[in-house]
Amino acid sequence: MAKRQPTPAEFNQFVMDEFRANGGRVGGMFEGAPLVLLTTTGARSGRPHTNPAVCLRDGDRVLVFASNAGGPRNPAWYHNLLADPRVTVAIGTGDGDIETYTAEAVPLEGDERDRLYAVQSGLDPAFAAYQAGTTRVIPVIALNRLDSRPGIRAR
Repeated sequence: MAKRQPTPAEFNQFVMDEFRANGGRVGGMFEGAPLVLLTTTGARSGRPHTNPAVCLRDGDRVLVFASNAGGPRNPAWYHNLLADPRVTVAIGTGDGDIETYTAEAVPLEGDERDRLYAVQSGLDPAFAAYQAGTTRVIPVIALNRLDSRPGIRAR
């Protein structure tokens, strides 16, 4: 008997639970990859939705990539942040804690988007494969911290 594969929602929940339990670190296919938990407000529902996303630090901002694993459409969280760019970011601090803060999500365009997507593809070749596997341009989103105070830390 074949083992049932988790739905995308079940898989995301497993990754988020592991992230929270291990101070921002996870195993499996994301082992060693820097992740954030990105909470957006549903464009239609108005309810919060949290998803794990691979990230890249770029100075004071964090970048996320709406790759949807190279699927033909952008992920729902991307549409949500276009409707309401105020998001919540949870990110591991590297010392076992998780920092949480509010940010403004800004989609990058043109040369800046292309340069930073190339950086991410160089760090993780899966991102080059994602872009090669779709006709859409995969969005790169800068998460600009809105407050200068230290975020909430939790173990």
